[in-house]
Amino acid sequence: MPAGKAKSLTERTAETLYDMIVVQNKFAPGEKLPNEIELASLLGVSRATLREAVRSLIAQGVLYVRRGRGTFISKELPKLGDFSIDSAEFMRVRLSDLYEIRLMFEPQCVMLACARAEDSELKAIEEQAKKINRLLRSGGNWPDADQEFHEMIGAASHNEFITRLFPIINSAVHEVMLISTNQKLLKDIVRSDNALIVEFMLKRDGDGASHAMSIHIRHMINALRLNNYK
Repeated sequence: MPAGKAKSLTERTAETLYDMIVVQNKFAPGEKLPNEIELASLLGVSRATLREAVRSLIAQGVLYVRRGRGTFISKELPKLGDFSIDSAEFMRVRLSDLYEIRLMFEPQCVMLACARAEDSELKAIEEQAKKINRLLRSGGNWPDADQEFHEMIGAASHNEFITRLFPIINSAVHEVMLISTNQKLLKDIVRSDNALIVEFMLKRDGDGASHAMSIHIRHMINALRLNNYK
């Protein structure tokens, strides 16, 4: 982090939680974190701030998510001194490079999900897409919901590496969605592309879902170019 730059509340919260886990040993490896309301109260922050901090720790390998069960302490924690959070670092990465990475693995990820997902997981992904549409209409926090949509697809692939990689990629994408000057275009892309992705997933059509995901990412790349993000 550049000298003199104040840390965000999310960064400070993540570091406090990391200290509680690794330095103070308040939570044991493999232990489930307290529920969101309890933990946010303990740290004195909002639930939204806590969620962002937890995502950062997941990206660092300190925490991991068991879908439907909660967030747990990793059994093998990073060494002291290895931990650093600077959300601005993501914005220094060329976004075209970031989306190239997405283009490499997300189409294959959704193909795996079509083959491996439980029926209940596919239903949950469908419901999440509907939730995003409601938020798009109401002006709610659709970027968070869309981030969760993609993470649910990652979890449905039942590939541990993909599950760990998604929060790293998505946290950067999320920042871009929030500051984009062309919100209407992004909303139109998310609404139509998610519908197509879900349609193929419900049919367990891996090839179709993979192509739909590729198209979605290319749509996003073009939208970002219109916003002069490079």
